[in-house]
Amino acid sequence: MASLPFSILIFGGTGAIGKHITAAILSAKATPGHNISIFTSAATASDPGKEVLLSSWKSQGLRVVTGDIHNAQDVSRAYEDVDVVVSCLGRNTLTAQTELIRLAEESARVKWFFPSEYGTDIEYDASSKDEKPHQNKLRVREFIRNNIRRVQCTYLVTGPYIDMYLALLPGVEAIGGYDVHSKKAVVVNSGNDAVGFTSMPDVGKLLVAALRHPDEAMGQVLKVQSFVATPVEIVREFEKQTGAEWTTDSTPMQTLLELEKKLWDENKPLATAATLRRIWAEGRTLYEKTDNEKLGLGPDDLETLSEVVGRAVI
Repeated sequence: MASLPFSILIFGGTGAIGKHITAAILSAKATPGHNISIFTSAATASDPGKEVLLSSWKSQGLRVVTGDIHNAQDVSRAYEDVDVVVSCLGRNTLTAQTELIRLAEESARVKWFFPSEYGTDIEYDASSKDEKPHQNKLRVREFIRNNIRRVQCTYLVTGPYIDMYLALLPGVEAIGGYDVHSKKAVVVNSGNDAVGFTSMPDVGKLLVAALRHPDEAMGQVLKVQSFVATPVEIVREFEKQTGAEWTTDSTPMQTLLELEKKLWDENKPLATAATLRRIWAEGRTLYEKTDNEKLGLGPDDLETLSEVVGRAVI
C-alpha cells in the first residue's frame, strides 16, 4: 500500500473511536516530511492512563501537540504544517468543530477536513432531521454548507459500531444487546431486521482508504460499512462460538418507542442509545450500494461478524 501523501492532525485521537483511527493512520506509515500529529490537552497528555498509548504511538513517529481546542491561537498554530485535519471528537463536543473548521478555512495550508461523523446517517431520509441525537452533527453540516468554501469536508458515515451494539446495557436491556456471561440476548421486534454495521477497527481502515483516494473522497458523504447482519444472525454466531444455546427475549417496537420517550422525558443519558437502536431497527442503516468499492475495499478487506463476536467472547 502507498504511504499517505499528507501531513495529518487528529483531534480526539485518544478517544473511543479516535484511538482506532489514530492507530490506522499510523499503520499507513507516512513518508518522511509528512507528519502525523494529534492535538490534545496537557491534562490528557500527562494522564497515566494515556501515557502508555501515547508513548507507543510516539515510537511510531506520532507528534503530540498540546493545547486547548477552544483557544484559536493554539489551534491555528497546530494547523501551520498540516494538510488534513481528522476530527474524532465525541458526541458531547461536536459543536466545537465549527470553530475548528472555520480556523481551517482561514489557515494557509489545511485543505481537507473530516468532521466527526462516524456513526448513524444523519441525513438518511426526511425524518432524520428531527432525531434528537442528530442535532449537533446537523448544525456542523449546516455551518459547513453556509461558511466553508476552500476546505473540502468529507463525512465518513459508518452506521453503528458493531462492537458497541453488542453490549446489553444495564437498566435499559429492552433496547437490545448480548450478554456473553448469561448467554442472553434481547432483540427488537422479531430480530430479523437487517442492520449495516462497521467495526471500530474498520472505521480507521475506511478513513485511511478515503485518504488514499482523495479524488473519490474529497468533499463527499461516504456511506461505508463492514457488513450487514440481523440481530438473530448475531445470536446464532454467539451460540456457535460459545457452544451453547442462548435465551433470546424480544422487545416490540411500541415498547421501545415508549421507553425512548420516557428516557428523553426524564433527561436520561441513555435516551440517545434508545433512539439510535430504534433508528437501526427501522432499517435506516441500509443502502442499495455503499462507497466501500469506491475506496478500493471489498468484503475480504474488512472484518466479519465472526471476527467481531470472537473478540467479544474472549
